[in-house]
Amino acid sequence: MTLRSVATIVAAALVMPVLGGAPARADQRRDAQWYLKRLDIAAAHRVSEGAGVTVAVIDTGVQSDRADLKGAVLPGFDVTASGDARQDELGHGTAMAGIIAARGHGGDRGLLGIAPRAKVLPVRPASGPLVVAKAIEWAVDHDAKVINMSFAVGGGDDLAAAVAAAARSDVVLVAATGNDGEEGVEGDCPAAYPEVLAVGASGRKGEATKFSHRGPQLDLVAPGVDIPVIGGKLDREYRVVEGTSVATAIVSGAAALIRSKYPKLSAADVVSVLESTATDKGTPGRDDTYGNGELNLVAALKAAGRPSRPAPATSATVIAGTGDDDDQLTLLAIGGVGILLLAGALIALVVGLRRRRV
Repeated sequence: MTLRSVATIVAAALVMPVLGGAPARADQRRDAQWYLKRLDIAAAHRVSEGAGVTVAVIDTGVQSDRADLKGAVLPGFDVTASGDARQDELGHGTAMAGIIAARGHGGDRGLLGIAPRAKVLPVRPASGPLVVAKAIEWAVDHDAKVINMSFAVGGGDDLAAAVAAAARSDVVLVAATGNDGEEGVEGDCPAAYPEVLAVGASGRKGEATKFSHRGPQLDLVAPGVDIPVIGGKLDREYRVVEGTSVATAIVSGAAALIRSKYPKLSAADVVSVLESTATDKGTPGRDDTYGNGELNLVAALKAAGRPSRPAPATSATVIAGTGDDDDQLTLLAIGGVGILLLAGALIALVVGLRRRRV
């Protein structure tokens, strides 16, 4: 199923079910979360578990009565109908919420999220650019610090404006690139927007998956195969899936960990940390197959805690990894104004020049 067809059924299949095998007991599900060991989640959770951070999940809703999500799901919003989005017949949103903030049940039983003390704010549906724009606006108005968008819809002025406004409001925006393996894809939104962290999927050994989109819009990859997830209202209790959707939810959880531990970091700085600490893959430096590399959760948390971080080698990734020419020109302009002000200060014997990173 292509990314476009996902959007037409409310983003239901950016995760793709992996068939085969008898259902495992709940306590085996934690062991099946192979990516937790790869990300060294135990070390990450000694630093942060995501407390105090709200992650909006724009999707199909979240089935809040699942045991692994007890206490994690806030009242949300249905853009097109009544209800608060804490029901999910299709299961896609519940799967994403579990990857982000599941807290298991009964000790080590059930699934563990990347940010198990974060709160999930469900917003639905993700059925078109105008609806998604309204969903983003509502999430920002209700204090979301991270917005997970594991889907793609067509672009539009309303959606572009909502994304830009959310970025100005200091929200980390994370979106899936898609599952059909195409290269150089443009127009798959919201991932294509420069303010959004666009995520692809990697395999068990860190390799790029065949289905994950490639192209200049790709910023980062994260584990996206053989991922156990919580089922929705009409699903089994657990499923095993793959796709760029689940990789996106993992990155959203990572952003929540950083925002919880280091709340003074801007959204742009959080994105910069995630990109600059990624494990380089493929061609040295950024490439269209891996973006800036594969998520390195522990390295990102360590880098976020440093008093200062060295600037990237090029200005293309300084602001949210956008590579936007306007951003580069802005930085050059700030630098030029800074020199003039410094000269004036020396002449006038006035000290007070400050430079603010944006």
